[in-house]
Amino acid sequence: MSRHEIPLIAVAHGSRDPRAAATVEALLRRVRRARPGLAVRGAYLDHAPPTLGHALHGLDEAVVLPLLLTAAYHSKVDIPAALRDAELREPLRRVHYGPTLGPHPLLVRALERRLSEAGVLIGDPSTAVVLVSAGSSDAEANAVIARTARDWARERGWWAVSPAYASAASPTPAQEVARLLHAGAPRVVVAPYLLAPGYFSDKVRHTALAAGADTVADVLGDAPELAALLLERHDQTARSAPALIAG
Repeated sequence: MSRHEIPLIAVAHGSRDPRAAATVEALLRRVRRARPGLAVRGAYLDHAPPTLGHALHGLDEAVVLPLLLTAAYHSKVDIPAALRDAELREPLRRVHYGPTLGPHPLLVRALERRLSEAGVLIGDPSTAVVLVSAGSSDAEANAVIARTARDWARERGWWAVSPAYASAASPTPAQEVARLLHAGAPRVVVAPYLLAPGYFSDKVRHTALAAGADTVADVLGDAPELAALLLERHDQTARSAPALIAG
């Protein structure tokens, strides 16, 4: 089996909201269309089937990728624990565990796609962008979002790009929208750095618009940039990541 053909298991957090799993499956269908010879399976840590163990069933070798945008507790602890549990239930020959999707320039391109679809002129110097992630108790993960915002502002020439967090950290999206408007931003738009719709995306949209945001873009979802990034991470991991489990 060539490196490009090692099956891909993409592990998402999971949600009680059925829109989340539907979005993940739409993204994985896009990945399959982009590389028809690659076996692609989804798995979830919680709230939706299949588990990682079930997704790995019957495979001698696999690339396991966190379908997560930042490296934090789920990618550092939960998925490795699920891999260990899967090994206890069904010994595997070789599993390559890869990095989270972000940070990566393709994610910024996907954010720009969603903003453009919402009618926002990319790089408009009269527009301030609030980059909203889910937020984490992991300070390093939040710092990645802040760094992405700084780089995006410098690259595109927006009025400003500033980070906000839907939970676990501050400022909230509403607080940051209000701050930017008070600081004189002619227009404030919100770019959700979220993979799928659900509780956080609904909350971000409602509170940001109530605070005065002009536009809230859609979540990243099944953007083609994410499909390309998954394949890039797959190939990188298959080529360079050592096996976590070797029988």
